[in-house]
Amino acid sequence: MSFTKITEQSSLYDNLEQKSVLEILTEINQEDQKVALAVQKTIPEIEKLVTGIVARMQRGGRLFYIGAGTSGRLGVLDASEIPPTFGMPDTYVIGLIAGGDVALRNPVEAAEDNLEKAWEELIAHKIDQNDVLVGIAASGTTPYVIGALRRAREKGILTAAICCNPDSPVAAEAEIKIEPIVGPEYVTGSTRMKAGTAQKMVLNMITTSTMIKLGRVKGNRMVNMQLTNQKLVDRGTRMIVDELGLSYEQAKNLLLLHGSVKNAINSYHSKKE
Repeated sequence: MSFTKITEQSSLYDNLEQKSVLEILTEINQEDQKVALAVQKTIPEIEKLVTGIVARMQRGGRLFYIGAGTSGRLGVLDASEIPPTFGMPDTYVIGLIAGGDVALRNPVEAAEDNLEKAWEELIAHKIDQNDVLVGIAASGTTPYVIGALRRAREKGILTAAICCNPDSPVAAEAEIKIEPIVGPEYVTGSTRMKAGTAQKMVLNMITTSTMIKLGRVKGNRMVNMQLTNQKLVDRGTRMIVDELGLSYEQAKNLLLLHGSVKNAINSYHSKKE
């Protein structure tokens, strides 16, 4: 299939090495301002995906991300932030990257060119029709992602693709197509820049809205966050102070006793009744 690879088109800027640092930073920032508007156009597709994820997670399903290079790293990053931010077990959102965890820090030669590998990894996780698979590929041509989306869709699993080229081979394999078209990169072909930023924004939107609808946020606060350091204990304590009107020490003791803001507040209210 022939399609336009906008992500590989020549930068709108040239002679970058001759520019001042201020010029470079200003021009990068000018390009970055295009990203949020590109993402905005994809909200209807993101809504469809989130609605599908929430329905499946409510019956025990999971969300899988697959990708290679920067795209894969962003998926793993988003998945890794769900337990500390929302207190969900790490089995609910799972990120897989071509080449495995070593590829988070170092490129793994030809890992993304294997059409069957991602599906084999998903089978090892016992993926089924209760789950959702999201393929992330800036260019939209990654075989690792194409193969898994194709097999998952054949099995009746909800699939989505996040790509930064329109009508790509990856998107063709997915039921839901999320295509923030951000234009050529400042450094030609460097999709860790605008394309990566767009993907990160979309992933933030997917999981944050999903977790809110699953009840992991109260008001506007992370009441289920893990208390993994003093900063988070302090944040949680202040949430309880604001909610219940207790002293700081009372709130902190209650938080540490129950392990989360939500549990602490619920316990306090139950004893009051």
